[in-house]
Amino acid sequence: MTIPSERTRAVLAAGDMLIDLIDPSVTTRVPRAIRQRALRVLRHYPWAVHMKQTAEECPELWGKPT
Repeated sequence: MTIPSERTRAVLAAGDMLIDLIDPSVTTRVPRAIRQRALRVLRHYPWAVHMKQTAEECPELWGKPT
């Protein structure tokens, strides 16, 4: 069973992965279509500040980011 803090860490780690995907110096040989898709997702992605607010409002679902 996933606990709230694990769920929050996973969301933030996914955001870090998306950032890496759009940077060709970090991830080489990634097709342009994948980079563009990652960038589109990041435009609306929740960051630590959003996760903190969500954790305060729904602590049973989200943990505070560390």
